[in-house]
Amino acid sequence: MIAAIRSQFDLAWALTDLHLSALQDEDFLWEPARRCWTVRPDGSGRWRADFAEVEPDPVPVPTIGWLTWHIVYWWSGALASLSGDTPRRPTEVMWAGTGPAAVSQVRGLAGQWRELLADMASSRLAESSTFPWGTTDPRTVADTALWVTVELTKNAAEIGQLRLLRAARV
Repeated sequence: MIAAIRSQFDLAWALTDLHLSALQDEDFLWEPARRCWTVRPDGSGRWRADFAEVEPDPVPVPTIGWLTWHIVYWWSGALASLSGDTPRRPTEVMWAGTGPAAVSQVRGLAGQWRELLADMASSRLAESSTFPWGTTDPRTVADTALWVTVELTKNAAEIGQLRLLRAARV
């Protein structure tokens, strides 16, 4: 099963990297609607993401900058959890500050994830994992690894769609 998980991740990453490679600096903070979630510099120059503990209804449309922050948030959390560390809270994760830096950060996480999967024995897949579900919904390491691929694919599709919409407006 671990070979199939690695293969599916490689496919999802190829789609993601295709979209990341096509991004222009102007794409990251483009707001496609009046109601957006984005990333903004705070008073100290650190870039924070718009975030709510309970998502509003309707959920604001994210910017590509917000989506890259979101990938860094959940992916670093998955890596931390599977390494035995405590994932950071969303408010503790900052955006990289520029589009190229955000892409570099995401690519770095992809490398770390690939290493984790390469070193993972099939027997580990049945172990308990609480990320991202918490302790009330018992899941396995396999569930977390499969969720990473699905979440990455979803975020890649969102980034690609936003990039195409912005390009169509120019």
